[in-house]
Amino acid sequence: MNNNFKNYILLFLLSVNLLACKTTQQFADNQRAINLQKRQIPCTYMRGGTSKGPFFDKRELPSNKKERDAIILKVMGSPDHNQIDGLGAAVTVTSKVVMAEPSKRPNIDVDYLFAQVDIDNPIVDTLPPCGNMMAGVGPFAIEKGWVKATIPETRVRIFNINTNSVIEEIVQTPNGVVEYNGNAQIDGVPGTAAPIIMNLSDQVGGKTGKQLPTSNLKEIINGIEVSILDAGSLMVLMKAKDFGLMGNENKEFFENNKELMAKLEAIRLEAGLRAGMGDVKDSVLPKIGILSSPTDAKHHIRSLYFTPKTLHPSHAVTGAICVGTALKLKGTVASEVGKENGQNREFVIIEHPAGVIEVNIEMKNTNKGLVLDKAGTLRTVRKIMEGYVFY
Repeated sequence: MNNNFKNYILLFLLSVNLLACKTTQQFADNQRAINLQKRQIPCTYMRGGTSKGPFFDKRELPSNKKERDAIILKVMGSPDHNQIDGLGAAVTVTSKVVMAEPSKRPNIDVDYLFAQVDIDNPIVDTLPPCGNMMAGVGPFAIEKGWVKATIPETRVRIFNINTNSVIEEIVQTPNGVVEYNGNAQIDGVPGTAAPIIMNLSDQVGGKTGKQLPTSNLKEIINGIEVSILDAGSLMVLMKAKDFGLMGNENKEFFENNKELMAKLEAIRLEAGLRAGMGDVKDSVLPKIGILSSPTDAKHHIRSLYFTPKTLHPSHAVTGAICVGTALKLKGTVASEVGKENGQNREFVIIEHPAGVIEVNIEMKNTNKGLVLDKAGTLRTVRKIMEGYVFY
């Protein structure tokens, strides 16, 4: 076979490949145009950790934020206290949305954007992260074909747009496909499922650029000692005893105590200002953590996590990272009610209303003191349905 003939063959194969790519892209563009015309979007509904909601290919939604948010509000049924006309289930942990797409960043597989949808107001908040919903991004990406499955497990590297951080997820794929069934159990979810291992880095300063946004380990707001941290999530932490609480109060207690909730919200708003976030009235950040000593000697601390205007039925992953980080810093309110081993690395067990959440906290020494280096945890995921959602 002469060289000219070889070159003709190569050119022919290249042309076929380019035509196939162009045809595939045209098909995708045409399908998206049809979806817009029919007011429908491909959707996978998943439980991620102790939360659940729809997962979307981000490219299927409008790039214009106003148009995108209008569709998301319609999909979820907000604003309406019952969310009766959408997929939301009228509680904060089920009024969440994931938008993901293949990443163009080096060494990253998937870009992920989380949105917290307000139940009673027309607000789609993309400031906060959500570690529970994030757990579903790896399986979602594999099933979409964005990441090739390997046996027996698949590592997926995810860039969280909300916090500009990187997460590695280890997904069980023993037969070259996602395995959802397994023996792992997390508090707040009935039954068992396959484990999703999450290793999180770049968790410091996702919203304010600093682990301690005000540079203070502890300060006073409205007569209450607080610690404001931006690690995993931006939170304002307080001690239960400063409000006359035991730390084991339930959701109904807080729903019926309007005066206390108003006091917590006033502290949260001031904490947002001090952290450089401006007016946070319409944002879920900073979140609130009310801390107390653990009831079990084997555990490290107890946390009531607010989302921020209702008590979370269990606990957020990112919130657990923040509480665990605060616990390792001498002088914070967390260090005064919890216990830790005095080492840079510790597997921290945090009690919450549904049981416990465990996070691996790794700190590092810097010229500014101890700073969170890495964190890790285990979650489970279940795919509930897939198809189209209409708006």
